[in-house]
Amino acid sequence: MKVIVLGAGIIGISTAWYLAEEGHEVTVVDRQPDAALETSFANGAQISVSFCEPWANAGAPLKVLKWLLRDDSPLLFRPRLDPYQWRWGIKFLMQCTDAAFARNVEQLVALGAYSHESLKELVSQTGIGYERLERGILHFFSSAKDFEAGAAGAELMRQHGVDRRVLSRDEVLKVEPSLATFGPHIHGGTYTPSDESGDARVFTQKLARLCAQRGVTFLYEHDILGLDTAGGEISGVRVGCQRTGQRRTLQAQHYVAAMGSFTAPLLRPVGVDLDIYPAKGYSATLKLARPQDASTVSLLDDTRKIAISRLGDHIRIAGTAEMAGYDQGLASTTAQVRCAALVQRYEELFPGVADTTEPNYWTGLRPSTPTNIPYIGRSKIGNLWLNAGHGTLGWTHGAGSGRALAELMAGKRPQLNFGFCGPTLPHRAPQVALAT
Repeated sequence: MKVIVLGAGIIGISTAWYLAEEGHEVTVVDRQPDAALETSFANGAQISVSFCEPWANAGAPLKVLKWLLRDDSPLLFRPRLDPYQWRWGIKFLMQCTDAAFARNVEQLVALGAYSHESLKELVSQTGIGYERLERGILHFFSSAKDFEAGAAGAELMRQHGVDRRVLSRDEVLKVEPSLATFGPHIHGGTYTPSDESGDARVFTQKLARLCAQRGVTFLYEHDILGLDTAGGEISGVRVGCQRTGQRRTLQAQHYVAAMGSFTAPLLRPVGVDLDIYPAKGYSATLKLARPQDASTVSLLDDTRKIAISRLGDHIRIAGTAEMAGYDQGLASTTAQVRCAALVQRYEELFPGVADTTEPNYWTGLRPSTPTNIPYIGRSKIGNLWLNAGHGTLGWTHGAGSGRALAELMAGKRPQLNFGFCGPTLPHRAPQVALAT
């Protein structure tokens, strides 16, 4: 069948790959000149099954209130005259219970495990290189109270089959000796050796090239203007070529919406209302001045809620979330403060290890749902499929989300316990085993 995939980030390209493998005729449309130039461009680089946790938990409301007046806070909520922001916020608060957290984390871990196995199979099949480091993820804590909470979180993950180990300070430094300078401030950590890291942009762009070799058509630099309907289905997608100004309508049998945060506004006019709201994330990529002293294990700094990942002779520091609409700029005072805080924190942890004089700052809109669970499956419109709302876990969930949607479109039930959209298919017991 003929399928049009809207969006060329990690989710859209993964979907295109698996659809092409099923033998479908696939066209990918994106407004950028290449794949992975928006939210997938410079994220935290972590494949973090161990951190597939929803933001909404019993302690989240109080933390958000404390952070309201801090421009450098890990999660910043900027109230706007936007009904969709307020609706998202109310539904987020409704998820801040222990029962909801347990339900949501179960689904996120299941998708993470399935996706990690899918990624490993895909890399083995294609040989794609992307600064991959299979050295796990180390989560360290700077206070006894946070360490206690982290140990409880590790126990929860172990209940879901994730080998997240609780470490003493000495064990943390044994896993990542480069933290020795900061060592006196570390109370302990958790470590998941099966997690990994790598450059999502490089991976996605190389996978897009392989998709093209398999016959996938790419329409880059095409704005997606809207969807047309007829007879209760999508009859076409209106696009505009940025280079020529030409507008036309593309037609297919099925359509996949994988445009991240922009999926929700695209679908509202056709009656599909998704609870996806953008969370503006930031990163700084620095060239290493002393590569031999830099970390190689991917890190999570609990105090600042940031990820630190090695990408060859560079280091990526990423984190923070700002609920402030669709602004992607870096010029505001808030943006400058948040970017500078990333570099400052890295210098506190690893003084003199990176060249901080020319940081490469980036921001992207993470498509977040109140539960952190993405929409994967068929919408209420029969030939319109959803693959969006992955929040901070797009890289972690990318391969599995693409594979699962391709299976659903073929009438199959993916082998994981997950609440897919659309009609429920016969259940098949999960057969994905987590690496240890």
